[in-house]
Amino acid sequence: MDNDLTPTQQRNIEKAVGTRVIDRTQLILDIFARRARTAEGRLQVELAQLKYLLPRLTGQGASLSRLGGGIGTRGPGETKLETDRRRIGVRIAKLERDLERVRRGRALHRRKRNAVPVPTISLAGYTNAGKSTLFNRLTAAGVLADAKMFATLDPTVRPVVLPSRRHVLLSDTVGFIRNLPTTLVQAFRATLEEVAEAALILHVVDVSSNDAHVHVKEVFRILAEIGAAETPQVLVLNKCDRIASPEQGLRAADAKVLAARLLSDAGHETPIPAVMVSGLTGEGVSDLFSQIDTVLAFDTVETVTFRIPLREGASIALAHERGKVLTEVYDGDSCRLEVQAPESLRRRLNRFRLDEKR
Repeated sequence: MDNDLTPTQQRNIEKAVGTRVIDRTQLILDIFARRARTAEGRLQVELAQLKYLLPRLTGQGASLSRLGGGIGTRGPGETKLETDRRRIGVRIAKLERDLERVRRGRALHRRKRNAVPVPTISLAGYTNAGKSTLFNRLTAAGVLADAKMFATLDPTVRPVVLPSRRHVLLSDTVGFIRNLPTTLVQAFRATLEEVAEAALILHVVDVSSNDAHVHVKEVFRILAEIGAAETPQVLVLNKCDRIASPEQGLRAADAKVLAARLLSDAGHETPIPAVMVSGLTGEGVSDLFSQIDTVLAFDTVETVTFRIPLREGASIALAHERGKVLTEVYDGDSCRLEVQAPESLRRRLNRFRLDEKR
């Protein structure tokens, strides 16, 4: 079934057709379970599966009770259904604790990366848009690239040197899909935060697909849902080798026209820079690197004002270490600093900013 079924609907349809019935969410969860490779990926998938399964448990009432009823006994007692629910609830709680540790670990790694002014660029896009093939082309990482849904579940990060000789980190992440189940969005929060925290998103689109505008619209929706709607983007029109013959070549005007049409069909009014590439053949990759260099404002310096509580001594020291402090005024339990700060420092101290760009 291409829609989510309630537990009652699923049982009634199974009775009517005499066979097992699964809905769209369960199919996606089964695919995720087959693709998970790392311990983190397995934890995320198991949590999503258990949350999906919990309201769908069925039991046979008192016939499965652990204590028999009758005179002189304590009644039907606890049914197997109740036992299963409690056991699954305990397992869900443990998985959530484990994933919270993973989330804190990822946050720690991001803070360490941010301590060095090297921005992260995330590949994002609909599933099977060719993100992993493009990632391998850009980084020579050798990650699995397969024409299957959700072939990539676990994020991979590799260093890349841009034509300007600036160093960046490129991250490959899980593909999006229409009506991505809420349980998966929650379970993969630690992974999706890699996209939300990126300095630039490469929005990869399979331009050979007839539903490319639908995919673009869905990716925009999910990016907004995870808090990445305002992150700068480059629209990467991938698989161009399927729509143009080699002798035609690629022109910037072609990418601009095609991107404008896709964005208009997806209902997105804001223009986005676009590049036409082929992750398979490597065509257009040099243009993509140049576009990244143009769009990515890497560690630019601005004069900003921070008000930092005195209890945040490490943040005050960081402002002195990484920026040029112009004025420093202590007022009660806080310190007001005017600092010429690079962008990497502004991100780390953003919660203390006083100006309108906070």
